[in-house]
Amino acid sequence: MKLLTFFIVAFLLLFSCAFLLAQERVKLFGSDEYKDPNSFTIARMKYGGGGDWYWGRSAVPNMLDFLKENTNISVGEEVWVSIMDKELFEYPFLFITGHGNVFFNEQETKRLRNYLTCGGFLFVNDSYGLDGAFRREIKKVFSDKDLVELPSSHGIYHCFYDFPKGLPKIHQHDGKPPQGFGIFHEGRLVVFYVYESDISDGWEDPEVHQDPPDKREAALRMGVNIITWILGY
Repeated sequence: MKLLTFFIVAFLLLFSCAFLLAQERVKLFGSDEYKDPNSFTIARMKYGGGGDWYWGRSAVPNMLDFLKENTNISVGEEVWVSIMDKELFEYPFLFITGHGNVFFNEQETKRLRNYLTCGGFLFVNDSYGLDGAFRREIKKVFSDKDLVELPSSHGIYHCFYDFPKGLPKIHQHDGKPPQGFGIFHEGRLVVFYVYESDISDGWEDPEVHQDPPDKREAALRMGVNIITWILGY
């Protein structure tokens, strides 16, 4: 009888913990659907500071179309969101691109850190001229962490499509080798920053940058890798 009582109590405790964790995730991300492939989308961040956060209007729609056509992930349409928007936690995948300045105020800095440490992810593409400002602002968000370069052996370069040399070079910029940097929280990649590569410009309509087909394909494939790595596929 005592053994039966023990198992009943243990079951109730486990059930209660699971319920509380589920409720916490709903509270943070707005619904329990954020890991559901049917609800996946890319949320473009509208940041302050004067930089062109809206750069490359065709990029995200094309990336989502490519993702839908080449994986079993169903996708929605691109959304635009600011850090302080109440809907922020409904979108686990944030995207920043553009040229020039980026600025997060104190409230935005705290909220972005909360978002990233509670399950969110930020992909940042330097479309040329974003590097200095982004590094300054992300250090405000994670003063205790550094951007570290991911080696070519990292799983993000091999999880769906194979990139033996790591991050592909899409646009020349200053002619430097492409680099992918990450910030980790409790072992999870929460920020992925690409420099001297310009992945998302390669997502745009072919006539925008006149990229060769192989470059554009590489950019879109790398986008699939980033998304599937974060989703755990």
